[in-house]
Amino acid sequence: MSRADVLRTGAGRRPHPLWSLGLLRSELLTTVRRWRTLALLGVLAAVPVLVGIAVRIETRGGGTVGGNGEGPAFITQITNNGLFLVFTALAATLPFFLPMAVGVVAGDAIAGEAGAGTLRYLLVAPAGRTRLLLVKYATVLAFCLLATLVVTVSALLVGALLFPMGELTTISGTRIGLAEELGRALLIALVVAASLVGVAALGLFVSTLTNSGIAAMATTVGLLITVQIVDQIPQLHALQPYLFPHYWLSFADLMRDPVYWDDLMNNLGLQALYAAVFGSAAWARFTAKDINA
Repeated sequence: MSRADVLRTGAGRRPHPLWSLGLLRSELLTTVRRWRTLALLGVLAAVPVLVGIAVRIETRGGGTVGGNGEGPAFITQITNNGLFLVFTALAATLPFFLPMAVGVVAGDAIAGEAGAGTLRYLLVAPAGRTRLLLVKYATVLAFCLLATLVVTVSALLVGALLFPMGELTTISGTRIGLAEELGRALLIALVVAASLVGVAALGLFVSTLTNSGIAAMATTVGLLITVQIVDQIPQLHALQPYLFPHYWLSFADLMRDPVYWDDLMNNLGLQALYAAVFGSAAWARFTAKDINA
């Protein structure tokens, strides 16, 4: 069912849950099929490939990589177990590439429709503004998961091709088997995807403030960069625990035995708070927005 079909069949009728599912399916397909989205996913998939090849070349002659503490987390362990490439790739993409991709998609969610003149027609169908906003946010959250899985699967394939796979030594020094390794890798991917919930809500809120998709995307990415800079300034340490990227790298605690849950819970709680605050702000703005396009 295309977006046009959804609009034709939905116009003039009362909202129905199946209609909402049809709109969600249409939004997901429209988002994934855009060249911009495919390009973003391609860049994300390329990061593990580049890291894996670089580590392979660097260690071909028996040398070491990242031995002086430089580079993403876990990079020194990749040659021992290719699964560490998954953790390294996520640590490398989470500070900027993943949230930037999510910011682009979230920023375009409402503003892009308004700029293209299609928002008015979406609201003619019996979704209502609240339901449409929820569908848009669900689409952005689905992209968060998709983008994270793209990095994870790419890193897993490259790691298996270039490096040995087998028992893994955790940060705590204990050894776990391949099945548990893969389970932890999947759990880490889910935690990383959940870490992007706050950025998604922020981008959606910004998207309701303007009719220009480009302006919304640029503003979201600019805010992301600004917050990242503030999170690195020592003099602002009292503010940093309340910034949405502060606990992003806490997913590394899942590689401990036993797992340290404190920072992980702080991260998930903070993302939920940002989602509630900026989601409510987006709803308040969108329900009162004058749709002229």
